[in-house]
Amino acid sequence: MAMPEDDIFTPHATRSRPPFGGAQARGKVIDQDGREVPDGSLHPQFQGFQDGFSFDVRNSSANPFGNLTREERLARLEMIAKLLDVAFVVPGTNVRYGIDGLIGLIPVVGDLITTAISLWLVREARLLGAPWHITARMLANVAVDGVVGMVPVAGDAFDVMFRANIRNVRMLRRWLDRQPRL
Repeated sequence: MAMPEDDIFTPHATRSRPPFGGAQARGKVIDQDGREVPDGSLHPQFQGFQDGFSFDVRNSSANPFGNLTREERLARLEMIAKLLDVAFVVPGTNVRYGIDGLIGLIPVVGDLITTAISLWLVREARLLGAPWHITARMLANVAVDGVVGMVPVAGDAFDVMFRANIRNVRMLRRWLDRQPRL
């Protein structure tokens, strides 16, 4: 039995109302065993759930990207750069490559994905306070890596040898080492 098109495109009164008639739940908090939880025993992070859903993701321990120190952010950037550029070794040689070279084997889409990740590294550098001349050089490295990497076979070899992400993180590290500690 098919629905008439009017039912699909025209909202009914029941569909246009907010859930539960727009009322806020104000009842007791019950745990998984069916026992009532007293108001004061909830963890402070979940206190807001009684009045409506609210969760502070930025200050939560569940957020892997929040509240990192400058050194922790830089260590994360270095780890991602190594994963992208030098994580693996060609057996029997000293040639190192990363997932940038592997994902880059997928025509066009692979290079777009790795360029997007590289741009995220530049964004993180900017959030760490890198000045415009450092981020401009980093963007130039990403652009060269992305554009030349799109060439079918030679671009993949270039991706393995150029290592734009390692260059960018080294440049950021050198700049950060010259800055006074706060």
